[in-house]
Amino acid sequence: MRNAAAAAPALPDQGATGAMARIPGGTFLMGSDLHYPEEGPAHPVRVGAFDMDVTTVTNAQFAAFVAATGYVTVAERPLDPALYPGADAAMLVPGALVFRMTEGPVDTRDISNWWHWTPGAHWRAPEGPGSSIDGREDHPVVQVAFEDAAAYARWAGKELPSEAEWEFAARGGIEGAEFAWGDELAPGGVHVANTWQGPFPWRNFATDGFERTCPVQSFPANPYGLHEVCGNVWEWTTDWWAAQHAADPKKPCCAPVNPRGPAIEGSFDPAQPAIRIPRKVVKGGSFLCAPSYCRRYRPAARHAQMVDTGMSHIGFRCIRRHSASPGDTA
Repeated sequence: MRNAAAAAPALPDQGATGAMARIPGGTFLMGSDLHYPEEGPAHPVRVGAFDMDVTTVTNAQFAAFVAATGYVTVAERPLDPALYPGADAAMLVPGALVFRMTEGPVDTRDISNWWHWTPGAHWRAPEGPGSSIDGREDHPVVQVAFEDAAAYARWAGKELPSEAEWEFAARGGIEGAEFAWGDELAPGGVHVANTWQGPFPWRNFATDGFERTCPVQSFPANPYGLHEVCGNVWEWTTDWWAAQHAADPKKPCCAPVNPRGPAIEGSFDPAQPAIRIPRKVVKGGSFLCAPSYCRRYRPAARHAQMVDTGMSHIGFRCIRRHSASPGDTA
């Protein structure tokens, strides 16, 4: 197993939520040819230096943003019927998707068994009406659409990371490791991330200590000082989704520099051609990722997410780039 500690650089004081860690930049092998097809092909990429939030943005931090600006999230706004042809008009009200554990085994090919459109669900009521974030101020904010995350980043004087920047930071300088901490999911039998233990989606043994989200900094940081960079909640990136990386594995010499992903046109869901909502890449997996269903609690893992939708397991963290690097690609 690779020694994670050996790769650790000098880190800033991380005692307070909101601290940032310096990510040195460099060349790394992005993606994987060993897991899900959308992660390939593995290819070299070079990114510039930047600082990254050591944790995902918390409910307390997002509340401060809303208090200062009066911002209203996408989940709290009325829906435009023109964007959802054929949808039940009764469902076209403010809300978000909420995870609900099933009563027993279900067909895991049908996500509607556990994801439910819930009117009234938003960041302050993440499980819907009657729920709240009281006592969860230090948990990651969820039910935030891409627009919400970008608005917070601008207010904070930061940006959202590209997929390449996020993956480079999550890997923590451990070249080729499967996870953000090394090659074992639970080194020595110890859980180092908030994931799902048990048969998904009907029984979570929560042997890691958490059934849903956990407070930030609940688990050890990776070698760059980033906590819960895998597991807990998925994290927004700025890249539009594509079914695979565009790199040509036959040209390993040509590492793209600070890539910013593909064009928006290819990001629409081919399974829903009537719904023209583009999708961004989210990274890192969440508390819902299980070995039996979704092994995406890894830096290389990626998933498509419509930009208009908040969910129970998606949050974000921000970066601040040191400077523009010559050769940045769009």
